Amino acid sequence: MRRTRLLFAIESGADVRLVEGLAERFDLTTLARRIEGGVEISWPPREGGSALRVGPPSRLGFARQVFGEVAGAGGRYDAVVVQNYGPAALAANLAARRRNLPVFMLVCSPVERYYLCRREHAAPGKRFRRAELLALRAFARANARAGRHYLVLSEHLAEVVRGHGGGRLPVSVVPVYGVDTGIFSPATEPRRAVRARLGLPESGALVFFSSRVAPEKDTETLLAAFRALLAEGRDLWLLHRSGAHRAFVRDAQRFGIAGRVVATDAVHPHEGLADDYRASDLCVQASREEGLGFSVLEALACETPVVASATGGLRDVVRDGETGWTYPVGDSDALARAVARALGDRPEAARRAARGRGMVRALYERRLVFDRFQAVIESAARGGSGG
Repeated sequence: MRRTRLLFAIESGADVRLVEGLAERFDLTTLARRIEGGVEISWPPREGGSALRVGPPSRLGFARQVFGEVAGAGGRYDAVVVQNYGPAALAANLAARRRNLPVFMLVCSPVERYYLCRREHAAPGKRFRRAELLALRAFARANARAGRHYLVLSEHLAEVVRGHGGGRLPVSVVPVYGVDTGIFSPATEPRRAVRARLGLPESGALVFFSSRVAPEKDTETLLAAFRALLAEGRDLWLLHRSGAHRAFVRDAQRFGIAGRVVATDAVHPHEGLADDYRASDLCVQASREEGLGFSVLEALACETPVVASATGGLRDVVRDGETGWTYPVGDSDALARAVARALGDRPEAARRAARGRGMVRALYERRLVFDRFQAVIESAARGGSGG
């Protein structure tokens, strides 16, 4: 039986687990905007998974390429998935009208809300410009009029896209790429043994912050809370893995706690990330805004307790008293108290983490979410409600 032919247009970089998951289910062609100084896909996909082409670095130039690819498809594709709701999405939506080709806008983050975080929390290379914010909002509204279907990671993101004025468009909540609970699973050896194997500090409590460094991820509140906990005499270490780990260390130096930070480049999600969660006593996600929050899902799958800000899609995952601890966005004192409670009551932390793993297996397991994704795409490709 012929597999559905899918074009995946990546405007802002994608996780390798998403690309590999799509390649397992579809005859996949991936078209990505070139990311100057970065990577289009977080890690090289396994060979033979899909055809990858890299387009121009400018968003408008890439949108023109997407338009030409979709308008001239000539039966090469059965459906198109385009990232977010920017210029590339608008190009795909307009071009697809000529072919009656189903196009899905895959929304993984609240783009305008992320951008607004730059206004008061600017970072190198991430300055706030009002004209850019207005452009983001204009593209969001234009896609709400021209589009045909949203695919979003969470109910929070469903609310975001409906707020663009696209009330007539169907919205499917599919948390791709999910979590492989075979890879992200509880430890089979003592935590200290995992730390020793990874060369991590074996004394004290280890707190893992695996988010990238960006204005919406709020490293400042995390570092302020960590400084306060260290000032109380607590024996703590902060572990961080990301491509911007050097910037994280510089921030830690400003807060006077760099000596208690272990920071390195990101590790492959299939070849080391799960061990970082297993080695840690706690995972913290301190976001100001969040589409869903895969870090806490991965941590809970490993039965590592979590503390997260009560914002966006994180509220769907981390429920205070049930699957973790929460605190108000930007409140470093509240974050410090939540960390202290989580580390100070190990039986309760284990109970919440175990309940969290059950939630991940029931709602976010990789196979389940890609089954749902495939069903939505193939229904549209056959002329169902998505097309």
